[in-house]
Amino acid sequence: MNSNFDSIINTNKPVLIDFYATWCAPCKTLSPILKEVKDSLGDQITIIKIDIDKNPSVAGKYQVRSVPTMILFQNGEPLWKQSGVLDKNEIINSIVHKAKI
Repeated sequence: MNSNFDSIINTNKPVLIDFYATWCAPCKTLSPILKEVKDSLGDQITIIKIDIDKNPSVAGKYQVRSVPTMILFQNGEPLWKQSGVLDKNEIINSIVHKAKI
């Protein structure tokens, strides 16, 4: 997963990673919100979900201590990290501001 993960985040296009767990109720709440974010931003962003129970090394590397946690990457660099559920506009504003899209 690590080399694949690195190739995913090492792009000029912003990549929002949603670290989640199948047992996490707030993660289930965030999922449709992220779909709305993707629908709004379209090809300007890639959104990927990573199950922390299946990928503990990636979660550990980025110090994901709770789920859901979103991390925005661009060119391999983390630009923004947020735990918990935010509304669509808060997420979009953070992405636009941090990634300058």
